[in-house]
Amino acid sequence: MKVVVLGSGIIGVSTAWWLRQAGHDVVVIDRETSAGLETSFANGAQISVSYAEPWANPQAPLKLLKWLNKKDAPLLFRPQFDWRQWVWGLGFLRECLPSRLNRNIEAMVRLAQYSHETLKEMRQTLDISYDHLENGILNFYQDKAEFDASQKAADVMRDFGVDRRVVTADEVIEIEPALAPHRAVIVGGDYTASDESGDAYLFTKGLAELAQAQGVEFLYSTRITQVIRGENGLARGVEVVRSDGCYDEVHGDAVVVSLGSFTPQLMRPLGIHCLMYPTKGYSATFPILDPDRAPVVSLTDSSHKVVYTRLGDNIRMAGTAELSGYSRTLNPVRCQAMTDQARALFDGVLDFDRVQFWTGLRPSTPSNVPLIGKTRIPNLYINSGHGTLGWTMGVGSGRAMADIVSGLKPEPIFPFMGI
Repeated sequence: MKVVVLGSGIIGVSTAWWLRQAGHDVVVIDRETSAGLETSFANGAQISVSYAEPWANPQAPLKLLKWLNKKDAPLLFRPQFDWRQWVWGLGFLRECLPSRLNRNIEAMVRLAQYSHETLKEMRQTLDISYDHLENGILNFYQDKAEFDASQKAADVMRDFGVDRRVVTADEVIEIEPALAPHRAVIVGGDYTASDESGDAYLFTKGLAELAQAQGVEFLYSTRITQVIRGENGLARGVEVVRSDGCYDEVHGDAVVVSLGSFTPQLMRPLGIHCLMYPTKGYSATFPILDPDRAPVVSLTDSSHKVVYTRLGDNIRMAGTAELSGYSRTLNPVRCQAMTDQARALFDGVLDFDRVQFWTGLRPSTPSNVPLIGKTRIPNLYINSGHGTLGWTMGVGSGRAMADIVSGLKPEPIFPFMGI
């Protein structure tokens, strides 16, 4: 079977890889010049099974109200004249109901665990260098009430088989000595030794190159305009605009849409409504000046909702979210806030004069549970909506998608569409 995969981020490339392993002919289409150049490019770099938690929870509405007028708030809502934003917001509020929380957590954890195991299997057989570290993820707290509340979340994660261990402030310093200068303000933390980190872009690029060597065709600099349907109602491919400006058609027996935040725009004309909206995330990459004082464990600063991950000779800081439409414009207020936060922790350790800022549009569903599976058009599939966990869930989502397209039952316990 020939399968057309739309999108070459970590989700699309992983899907293409596993489809090829299943024996299908695969073509990947992307508007960028190579793989992994959009949301997969400069994310927080954490494989964070232990934090596969939805933003939507009973405490979220009150927090959002508190952050509403703060320009540097961890989650910033900028109202737009966009009905999609308001529909998404209503869906988010619905997912904040206590009855929805555990179900969403379970779905996210199951897929994240499966993806992590898949990544470890791939690493044993594939030669991809992506600055990966197996030092775990340490979340540290500077607020006692927040730390106490986190212990309940850790209990929930342990119920699902995730060893998220609550640790004292002294244990935080023992796990990551780079935080020692701040011992006086740290009240505790939680640590998951099995979590990992690594550069999602380097992995995506490397996997795309291996997939291409095995026969997957990549059409870059190619803009997708619409899904083409045959007289029988099935998808028979897509219309595209190639780099020379000419319209063309790419045909296939099945189409998988992995276009991140742009998935709903392609699906809406087909009568398929995906409740998904972009949440703009920021990252800042700092060169390391003093390697001995820089962290080697991937860190989450709970107070500011940002992460710090070591990638070779750099520290990648990432976090914050804006519900502000499809703009990727850098907000200087948020960039300055990130720099100030990093300086407060690692002054003299990082080079703040050579920081590289970046934004990406995370494709977020109200529940944070991604949309994976069949649509009402039998040979048209979706693999999108992973929010902040595209890297964590990416290779497992691709493997599960390949099973679904092949007519097999996917392994993880997860609410797949149409299955």
